[in-house]
Amino acid sequence: MEEKSKIFLFIDDDPAPIAELYAPVNFELDTSKLVDGKHTLKIISKDPRGKEGIRVINFEVRNGPSIAIEGIKENAVVDGIVPIMVNAYGKGNQKNFLISGSESPQSIPFWIFIILILFLAWTIYFIVTSSSVNLSV
Repeated sequence: MEEKSKIFLFIDDDPAPIAELYAPVNFELDTSKLVDGKHTLKIISKDPRGKEGIRVINFEVRNGPSIAIEGIKENAVVDGIVPIMVNAYGKGNQKNFLISGSESPQSIPFWIFIILILFLAWTIYFIVTSSSVNLSV
Protein backbone atom coordinates (compact mmCIF):
# COMPACT_ATOMS: atom_id res chain seq x y z
CA MET A 1 0.00 0.00 0.00
CA GLU A 2 1.25 3.46 -0.93
CA GLU A 3 1.73 5.74 2.03
CA LYS A 4 0.13 9.17 1.82
CA SER A 5 0.90 12.51 3.37
CA LYS A 6 -1.21 13.49 6.36
CA ILE A 7 -2.75 16.96 6.43
CA PHE A 8 -3.63 18.91 9.58
CA LEU A 9 -5.92 21.95 9.31
CA PHE A 10 -5.84 24.70 11.96
CA ILE A 11 -7.91 27.87 12.31
CA ASP A 12 -6.23 30.93 13.82
CA ASP A 13 -4.03 30.05 16.81
CA ASP A 14 -6.05 27.05 17.99
CA PRO A 15 -3.59 24.30 19.02
CA ALA A 16 -6.10 21.56 18.13
CA PRO A 17 -6.59 20.89 14.42
CA ILE A 18 -10.11 21.16 12.98
CA ALA A 19 -9.34 18.16 10.77
CA GLU A 20 -6.71 15.46 10.16
CA LEU A 21 -6.91 14.11 6.63
CA TYR A 22 -4.89 12.13 4.11
CA ALA A 23 -3.86 13.73 0.81
CA PRO A 24 -5.36 14.40 -1.64
CA VAL A 25 -8.48 15.81 0.01
CA ASN A 26 -11.46 18.04 -0.69
CA PHE A 27 -13.13 19.67 2.28
CA GLU A 28 -15.66 22.38 3.05
CA LEU A 29 -14.72 25.06 5.54
CA ASP A 30 -17.84 26.05 7.49
CA THR A 31 -17.31 29.74 8.21
CA SER A 32 -20.70 30.05 9.94
CA LYS A 33 -18.99 28.82 13.11
CA LEU A 34 -16.41 31.64 12.95
CA VAL A 35 -16.91 35.21 14.12
CA ASP A 36 -16.81 37.93 11.49
CA GLY A 37 -13.34 39.32 10.98
CA LYS A 38 -9.85 38.28 9.92
CA HIS A 39 -8.74 34.67 10.34
CA THR A 40 -5.95 32.35 9.23
CA LEU A 41 -6.12 28.83 7.89
CA LYS A 42 -2.91 26.97 8.67
CA ILE A 43 -2.26 23.77 6.75
CA ILE A 44 0.51 21.47 7.93
CA SER A 45 1.40 18.38 5.95
CA LYS A 46 3.60 15.49 7.02
CA ASP A 47 4.89 13.10 4.41
CA PRO A 48 5.51 9.40 5.16
CA ARG A 49 9.19 10.16 5.86
CA GLY A 50 8.23 12.64 8.62
CA LYS A 51 9.09 15.88 6.80
CA GLU A 52 6.71 18.80 7.34
CA GLY A 53 5.38 21.53 5.08
CA ILE A 54 3.31 24.50 6.15
CA ARG A 55 1.05 26.95 4.37
CA VAL A 56 -0.79 29.85 5.97
CA ILE A 57 -3.76 31.49 4.21
CA ASN A 58 -5.28 34.70 5.55
CA PHE A 59 -8.98 35.29 4.94
CA GLU A 60 -11.84 37.42 6.22
CA VAL A 61 -15.27 36.16 7.28
CA ARG A 62 -18.42 38.21 6.75
CA ASN A 63 -21.34 36.02 7.71
CA GLY A 64 -23.30 38.76 9.42
CA PRO A 65 -25.71 41.05 7.63
CA SER A 66 -24.20 43.38 5.05
CA ILE A 67 -24.34 47.05 5.92
CA ALA A 68 -24.61 49.68 3.19
CA ILE A 69 -24.19 53.36 4.04
CA GLU A 70 -24.81 56.32 1.78
CA GLY A 71 -24.25 59.96 2.63
CA ILE A 72 -20.93 59.74 4.43
CA LYS A 73 -17.60 58.16 3.58
CA GLU A 74 -14.93 56.88 5.91
CA ASN A 75 -12.69 59.63 7.33
CA ALA A 76 -14.95 62.32 5.83
CA VAL A 77 -14.85 65.88 7.08
CA VAL A 78 -18.45 67.02 7.61
CA ASP A 79 -20.26 70.13 8.76
CA GLY A 80 -23.88 70.83 9.64
CA ILE A 81 -26.64 68.31 9.05
CA VAL A 82 -25.58 65.24 7.07
CA PRO A 83 -28.37 63.01 5.70
CA ILE A 84 -27.27 59.38 5.99
CA MET A 85 -29.04 56.26 4.75
CA VAL A 86 -28.17 52.90 6.32
CA ASN A 87 -29.40 49.53 5.03
CA ALA A 88 -28.60 46.14 6.53
CA TYR A 89 -29.61 42.80 5.05
CA GLY A 90 -28.74 39.15 5.49
CA LYS A 91 -27.78 36.72 2.76
CA GLY A 92 -30.38 34.07 3.54
CA ASN A 93 -29.36 30.45 3.73
CA GLN A 94 -26.95 30.43 0.74
CA LYS A 95 -29.24 28.04 -1.18
CA ASN A 96 -32.07 30.51 -1.79
CA PHE A 97 -31.39 34.05 -2.95
CA LEU A 98 -32.93 36.57 -0.56
CA ILE A 99 -34.20 39.43 -2.70
CA SER A 100 -36.16 41.35 -0.07
CA GLY A 101 -33.93 44.10 1.29
CA SER A 102 -30.84 42.89 -0.57
CA GLU A 103 -30.56 46.00 -2.69
CA SER A 104 -29.77 49.37 -1.21
CA PRO A 105 -31.41 52.35 -2.86
CA GLN A 106 -28.84 54.86 -4.02
CA SER A 107 -29.00 58.42 -5.23
CA ILE A 108 -28.36 59.10 -8.91
CA PRO A 109 -24.73 60.12 -9.52
CA PHE A 110 -24.24 63.74 -10.61
CA TRP A 111 -22.45 62.72 -13.83
CA ILE A 112 -25.70 61.13 -15.07
CA PHE A 113 -27.36 64.56 -14.85
CA ILE A 114 -24.44 66.16 -16.70
CA ILE A 115 -24.67 63.60 -19.52
CA LEU A 116 -28.45 64.09 -19.71
CA ILE A 117 -28.07 67.91 -19.93
CA LEU A 118 -25.38 67.59 -22.64
CA PHE A 119 -27.56 65.18 -24.62
CA LEU A 120 -30.59 67.48 -24.40
CA ALA A 121 -28.46 70.49 -25.43
CA TRP A 122 -27.10 68.58 -28.42
CA THR A 123 -30.64 67.47 -29.38
CA ILE A 124 -31.94 71.05 -29.28
CA TYR A 125 -28.92 72.26 -31.29
CA PHE A 126 -29.47 69.52 -33.89
CA ILE A 127 -33.19 70.31 -34.25
CA VAL A 128 -32.57 74.06 -34.58
CA THR A 129 -29.74 73.72 -37.12
CA SER A 130 -31.43 71.02 -39.21
CA SER A 131 -34.72 72.91 -39.45
CA SER A 132 -32.99 76.01 -40.84
CA VAL A 133 -31.46 74.10 -43.77
CA ASN A 134 -32.95 75.21 -47.10
CA LEU A 135 -33.56 72.30 -49.47
CA SER A 136 -34.12 74.43 -52.59
CA VAL A 137 -32.34 73.33 -55.74
